[in-house]
Amino acid sequence: MFPSHRPRRLRTTPAMRRLVSETSVRPRQLVLPMFVREGATGPIPIASMPGVVQHSRDSLRKAAVEAVQAGVGGLMLFGVPEQRDAVGSGATDPDGILNVALRDLRAELGDSTVLMADCCLDEFTDHGHCGVLAADGTVDNDATLEVYAEMAVAQVEAGAHVVGPSGMMDGQIGVIRHALDDAGHTDASVLAYSVKYASAFYGPFREAVDSQLTGDRKAYQQDPANARESLRELALDLAEGADLVMVKPALAYLDVLRSVAEVSDVPVAAYQVSGEYAMAEAAFANGWLDRQRTVLEMLTSIHRAGADIVLTYWAVEASRWLATT
Repeated sequence: MFPSHRPRRLRTTPAMRRLVSETSVRPRQLVLPMFVREGATGPIPIASMPGVVQHSRDSLRKAAVEAVQAGVGGLMLFGVPEQRDAVGSGATDPDGILNVALRDLRAELGDSTVLMADCCLDEFTDHGHCGVLAADGTVDNDATLEVYAEMAVAQVEAGAHVVGPSGMMDGQIGVIRHALDDAGHTDASVLAYSVKYASAFYGPFREAVDSQLTGDRKAYQQDPANARESLRELALDLAEGADLVMVKPALAYLDVLRSVAEVSDVPVAAYQVSGEYAMAEAAFANGWLDRQRTVLEMLTSIHRAGADIVLTYWAVEASRWLATT
């Protein structure tokens, strides 16, 4: 009449649940995305991302130090320039805001954390696309690759340990790897945005980088309906020399993340993007969800699905919570 198998025995106390827990998220696995705005004199709030700001160079250094002290594993840096042009020349300029900020952080932090740089043109172009445009207005894949190569070298020479090409151009990993090696930067790593969907969840990010985009990026980012395509993109990036690979967004694509993690022989990252952050923050503000429990549950689900590394705007806050568990 009574069950002989009682799984509840392993849930009886906090100590028992802790003992048998299958998945543990640690601060070292979290990466904090950060925005630095050229000409800013202090932090500028991002309305659609409560608690996230566009930093000045000074506030960026301070916030980066605090993040490292909290135990985060790395920092991913995005630049917001004052001037833009058709080819995104600020991205390759050694004195462009992103490269200057990388030098600031490398001087401040050395090798105490992993500095990552967004290797993409969308923040720097006056049309908001991730590459150079052809005469017909489409993104010219191969012309863009030449700029990415130059951009990656500039970022590493400014202090980045890792470059993250997020533009979804065909062949970008191989071109960047060769450019870094030819410049003598054989120790610099490439984080491939192997799986990046044309997602609605990027909306608040457009405000964060003051995007100039009209239209969409569906001609180069992936269709959210497709899953097998992700494994093809992954295979190509691994063959071209990716040191780490990424799935973006995270929560809506946990099935894809699992598939990637099952076959990747390099570390797998996932990006908990701005829309995921904004939705949860709205629920927290209305008292609909418990902040700490919800954030940690989301991070655990992403890690459980296969992510070794999670990029999240809650990295510092979560690291402090995790330090006490």
